[in-house]
Amino acid sequence: MLLFIDENTLLSTFNHHDFLLDTIQDQDEGNHAAVCETNQAIVGFMSISISIDVKMLQENYDLSQFEGFHTKPDQNVEDGSSSTQQQQQQQQSEAAGTANAFCVQLFLIDKNYENRSVDFLPYVFQQFPELNFCVVSVPSQTQEPVLLHDFVMVPQRESSTLNQDLYMFHRDALQGVTVRPAVRSDGDTVAALVQDLSLKEFLLQDLQRFYDSHSDTDGVPLQAFVAQVSGEVVGVVIIRDQQDIEYLRSHFNIENFIYFSHHGYDEHAQLLHFTFKPSLLHLSRHTLKEVLRLAHKSCLYLRRYQDLSQENFCLHHLDFVYERAVPVRPRPQIIYPLEELDINVPSTQVTQEKASFALSLISRKLTLEPKITVTTRIVMVGASDTGLSFLETLCFCPHLRFKHLTLVSTHGLHGKHSHEYCEFLTTSHAYSSTDLVHIPFHSCVRVVEGKMVAINRKYKHIRVSNGEKISYDFLVLCTGLQYRKPSLKTEEPKQPMRTIRSTFSNVLTINDLHDCRAAHQWLSENFVKQGGKAIIYGEGVDVLSSLQVLLSLGVSGSRIHLVLPGPSSSSWFPDPVLDKAVQSAMDGAQVQVHLLSDLDQMDHDQASQRLTSVTLTTGGEPLHLECGVFINLSNRGVDYDAFRAITESFLLFDHRLVINSRFLTNDPSIYAAGPLTRFSRLCGSVGRSHADYCSTEVGRDLATTLLSHFDPTLEQQAGAEPDVNARLLKYTQAKIQGGKLPGGFTFLHVTKPCEKHWTENTDKPQQQVVTGRADRGNYFCLTFDPYDTVQTITCLSLKPLPLCNYLSLYGKHRALLGLHDQGSVHDLYSFFRQKHFLPLFHDRFSDLEQELQLITQLKEAEGPSHSSLSEESCAAVRSITVNFLSYNKNLLPVFATPDQLINRNILQ
Repeated sequence: MLLFIDENTLLSTFNHHDFLLDTIQDQDEGNHAAVCETNQAIVGFMSISISIDVKMLQENYDLSQFEGFHTKPDQNVEDGSSSTQQQQQQQQSEAAGTANAFCVQLFLIDKNYENRSVDFLPYVFQQFPELNFCVVSVPSQTQEPVLLHDFVMVPQRESSTLNQDLYMFHRDALQGVTVRPAVRSDGDTVAALVQDLSLKEFLLQDLQRFYDSHSDTDGVPLQAFVAQVSGEVVGVVIIRDQQDIEYLRSHFNIENFIYFSHHGYDEHAQLLHFTFKPSLLHLSRHTLKEVLRLAHKSCLYLRRYQDLSQENFCLHHLDFVYERAVPVRPRPQIIYPLEELDINVPSTQVTQEKASFALSLISRKLTLEPKITVTTRIVMVGASDTGLSFLETLCFCPHLRFKHLTLVSTHGLHGKHSHEYCEFLTTSHAYSSTDLVHIPFHSCVRVVEGKMVAINRKYKHIRVSNGEKISYDFLVLCTGLQYRKPSLKTEEPKQPMRTIRSTFSNVLTINDLHDCRAAHQWLSENFVKQGGKAIIYGEGVDVLSSLQVLLSLGVSGSRIHLVLPGPSSSSWFPDPVLDKAVQSAMDGAQVQVHLLSDLDQMDHDQASQRLTSVTLTTGGEPLHLECGVFINLSNRGVDYDAFRAITESFLLFDHRLVINSRFLTNDPSIYAAGPLTRFSRLCGSVGRSHADYCSTEVGRDLATTLLSHFDPTLEQQAGAEPDVNARLLKYTQAKIQGGKLPGGFTFLHVTKPCEKHWTENTDKPQQQVVTGRADRGNYFCLTFDPYDTVQTITCLSLKPLPLCNYLSLYGKHRALLGLHDQGSVHDLYSFFRQKHFLPLFHDRFSDLEQELQLITQLKEAEGPSHSSLSEESCAAVRSITVNFLSYNKNLLPVFATPDQLINRNILQ
């Protein structure tokens, strides 16, 4: 394959005059060279050739959609042959034929004139009047030159390991594109254009409705447009007026990209259908600009649902649509106390429940801002919270478009699994199924189901358990820690525990939502009504969650044995009263608890391969238990396959994968983060690891570190190496754990990151505000640090918790909450349901805090004599607060704005 050489390499090549002379002198009918000049000075050079390896292109790229690319040696096909035979003959003919294209071998242009790169194309097409395509191949890590902005990237086959990206340009694109409203006579042409698309019937139905009434079945206005090149219809776009713009505004951060007050309600529309001829897709940007102009719209919205059966949108070549759009982040929602608000609840347009979807935006301004295409191959291993946070950060970069993001996970994205059966494990509340739908993974990330079993650092690829090889430029390991097969106690105390190798059908090791769903199904079919004993073996709060699942399935507590091997297993919570409440619930259910019990022997039936009994050592006589099902939540560590792949590739492993402060392993192309890792001893951080911090915050930091390689906006930061200790101490986001516990309790624990070597600068003791009783299911505890900010939130309730509201309390000052002393509040649940706390739960309240803090900081800078706020500063505080309430009155209607008060006085 002929390479598209970057500028530095080409300049060094041009220093050899012989090479330049040979390139120019060797011109013939199949090879040409051209220069671009201005004011008699040469500013660009291009070498082109018809020498193309067609077979190699077919093996590595999907060329099926580029009609006319192949020139076949024999177009005669027997009329009597079957369709299968015709297809085979066509494939053989394409393989034997030549390409209807020429390629760019070398290209260079002065940076001051790179925006005129496309001026080469009319001339080079004149040199080959019989060829319709120009192709360019570039290495995957090459920054996309301006010339390629007018080319179409050809999809690479999943089986390809070629480190090249292929681009195409069709001759017809030189004529430009015109956009006009669709007319009835376009019907047959559009039908032929979409005849091979799966959802074409929806497009044709809406097109017919546009012809008949210019509206859909609900009476919402429709507009349809066609794109033409040289008089031929090559694309169709159908839009519909956006009816629920208030819902979108309240649930997504649209105002990160537009000033909502600058756009009228009638200027918003939804993109329903979009299809374009593949070889001319790069013209879609101009097409969308023209659609906005002709339709008198300023914003187009694109939705993507998790359940594709809910979609009736024909969006062909969706990747190119997303290249013109920016993904919009979802907003955390306030949980409103409806009884307390009465008639002051927000509009139903804001509070109504709808099927979850990911939202993208196309505006007039954004169509003028081309994205930077990143073709670096980034492979993420593990769908942990850290890995998902990393991918989320990359997917939501509005100015970058990643072409080769790959996620390798044992069971893919867990968003496709229902969270209905996830109660076997506690949760960090980081990524629910709804949260994953809001993230545009489907448009940016290729998901490969399987385990990483080998890393080839020399040739930069990994091997997956399904046999697939995946090449990478950067490999990111975020597999986390998993519960593994249980270990048996050895006779000698100094010998390591023995891990069982056999797999029994009734031993359930649960690590993710897929395992939870499978365990729930197996228990329902093979255990609940069959009788037998259940053994839950492990440590931590997860064993309590699994116990609650068994009880909720109708399993009698007398059939359940809870085996706790660790010395700290009898204490699960920060407050002993919580342990007592849960222990009382287990006693009431007659659950049998075995403390400090190690697994000594596992007996099984050879015929059925089922575990029949286990033997426990408890310090006294061995305990023999019959076993109908064994739920294993023990032996938490690095997955065996991941461990083998890491160590056999000679990555430094010391109990955990060793990284430095920049997330790098001892291989400069391999990054890692999360509980899988530990910091190198060279960092001076013995005893610290990412397990001490919030995984989502670590994932975002990892993404920021990797973005410095290809984000031009981060070039200044990329050159400076941050202080190691400062980097390790900067994590501030809370660690969260929640779940369902025996007794029907809902548990929530929010705490600051664990800093083992952090010390306070004051002797002021921590204080708590506690209300309710754990055994009654109304326990609520707030712990304040020495600076009177909330550092721990602990809830144990028999009622559902307004999670988003309570998470907003973390890090807030005690005075802001109005909690002056322990006895001032008797019920924190009722206290935080008061309507004046709603602004505190608003997702933009932190912006208000920053503005107000700026005023106080300015007063402090004036000196001690100006410590109190002046009348001017008080007026500024009132103005900022009123503006906040006025601008967010759609979510905070309980507060009256000045305009509303004036109108009320006028009416009175």
